[in-house]
Amino acid sequence: MSRTLLTLASAALLAVAASAISAAWAAAEGPRIGQVKTASGEAAILRQGAKVPARLGDPVYAADVVETGEHGSIGITFIDNTVFSAGPNSEVALDKFRFDAGGDEMLAELRRGTLSVVSGDITKKSPGALKIKTPTALLGVRGTTFAVEVAGDRQ
Repeated sequence: MSRTLLTLASAALLAVAASAISAAWAAAEGPRIGQVKTASGEAAILRQGAKVPARLGDPVYAADVVETGEHGSIGITFIDNTVFSAGPNSEVALDKFRFDAGGDEMLAELRRGTLSVVSGDITKKSPGALKIKTPTALLGVRGTTFAVEVAGDRQ
């Protein structure tokens, strides 16, 4: 009998802990800036020190870092219809995103790997508001489709 109570208490404690982690994860993101549209292989989202596998439909938030493994890829559509596609062994930090009456800005940092971008409404409304930072350059985008690669192990 006491073994059953211990097992039930352990299960309840795990459920409470999981719920608390989920609540903390959800409470600290701020407004959703986009969502995962495609994910294959090793694709993950790093948020506030936690790393979770990226799944179709998962929200993304400013300050998230998206990373893929050797056989991974991920596609993200932002609320302004900008599309990012990151290939294998990529790391992209979503540093800033604002698309509202207060002004528009988007800054992402490609730390390694490849990133293909199709600019959305943010560049139509505010040309130059989309910027991609790499270890050696800062690209100001006025509206286009392009791809960037950061080779090597630079971070």
